[in-house]
Amino acid sequence: MKKPNILFMISHDTGRYLGCYGKGVETPAIDALAEKGVRFDNYFCPAPQCSPSRASILTGQYPHNNGMIGLAHLGFSIRPEVTTLPKELQKLGYETALIGFSHETIGEPDSRLTSSTYKLGYERVEPVPGDRGPQVAERVVQYLQEKGASAEGRPFFASVGFFETHRDFDEYEAVKDPADQVTPPPYLPDHPQVREDFALLHGSVKVLDQSIGRILQGLEEAGLSKDTLVIYTTDHGIAFPRAKGTLMDAGLETALVMYYPGLIEGGKVVKELLCNVDLMPTLLQLVGGDIPQELDGTSFLGLFKPEASAVSRDHFFAELTWHDLYHPMRGVRTQQYKYIRNFEDGPSVYLPLDIHRSLSGEIVRDDYYVPNALEELYDLEADPLERHNLAANPDYANVLHELRGKVDAWMKETQDPLLSGRVAGWPAPEWQEQLDNGSAYASEKRSK
Repeated sequence: MKKPNILFMISHDTGRYLGCYGKGVETPAIDALAEKGVRFDNYFCPAPQCSPSRASILTGQYPHNNGMIGLAHLGFSIRPEVTTLPKELQKLGYETALIGFSHETIGEPDSRLTSSTYKLGYERVEPVPGDRGPQVAERVVQYLQEKGASAEGRPFFASVGFFETHRDFDEYEAVKDPADQVTPPPYLPDHPQVREDFALLHGSVKVLDQSIGRILQGLEEAGLSKDTLVIYTTDHGIAFPRAKGTLMDAGLETALVMYYPGLIEGGKVVKELLCNVDLMPTLLQLVGGDIPQELDGTSFLGLFKPEASAVSRDHFFAELTWHDLYHPMRGVRTQQYKYIRNFEDGPSVYLPLDIHRSLSGEIVRDDYYVPNALEELYDLEADPLERHNLAANPDYANVLHELRGKVDAWMKETQDPLLSGRVAGWPAPEWQEQLDNGSAYASEKRSK
């Protein structure tokens, strides 16, 4: 049986902010893909920032297990002995290609590199200056035309990365939605600045969707659509307060849409709890490869193939160590509960620098820049917006004890570096201006 091509598309900071997930932004191309394929409604990442989440997809391991516990360009890297999805697919006869954005390095600690490209397992790398969606799409279409013209060639795995929907959003001013027609998510204040911020995000989302539509059109034109597994996902939640950079669901939620004629189709919606570490073993099982024993993820191929086993996930772990500042947290999410432990003094809600300086960030700083709690516990059924910390509620003492124990055991079993104390790293130098003007949290502490 011929192995399928794999077209893997990933966007930046998009979460599930798409029309097919019920958001008020027009995404006809992604919506159409979901309508004929499978949409995953309970799919999360284990880390709410770019490099660690992407490295989890690439390795099937949680961040501190693969080594990528911070941003690649700020010195963190996957350990050199860890295998990657493109490396494993190469072993199975795939041509592996990287087109556009990547934010993972391997075996390059303390570097300022954004991506290790070839060392990650890609044998072909097609850089696109700026990584903007329209330009990435045209380069992908050229690649697909080439593959379609050489039907006897190897199957391909093409990883396609877009800059969208990363901040800043100013370049999308011309295609933004009217601010008075935008409603912010319920976990943020309905304020004119927040509406304007989301209106600009809508512009970026629409450019992303148009770019994906162009690629899917190119796949059809190249005659490859029947033999290609199409995947669209994102790395973590949207770049807004209380989302990216937090272990709240808005920070960990990710979109996943898959379509493969004859197997993954039918407009289905999967509600099982899944984590992005599960994607690598799923793809390897799908194409007949061996699944490395050291993976943290488990295959969910059984959701599509009755003869394959599917392990029902009852929880996944989540973590943040370094982003552009040190803000160490560990947590676990089950179907009903979320437990979070904070390891350092910090704000109750950490805002990455680009969010701190944003229109939305300006509005919420006073509310969020109060001291965090040592532990947080949320009942996601009763409190889906995670507003009420139940860690001190005696009615939830047993739940707190159980989930605290899960995190303790996980950290010990995996030799989490936080157990040895503060993890060294570099803050983004641009924070200094915010420290100097007093707008950052506890500036007097961080400046010492």
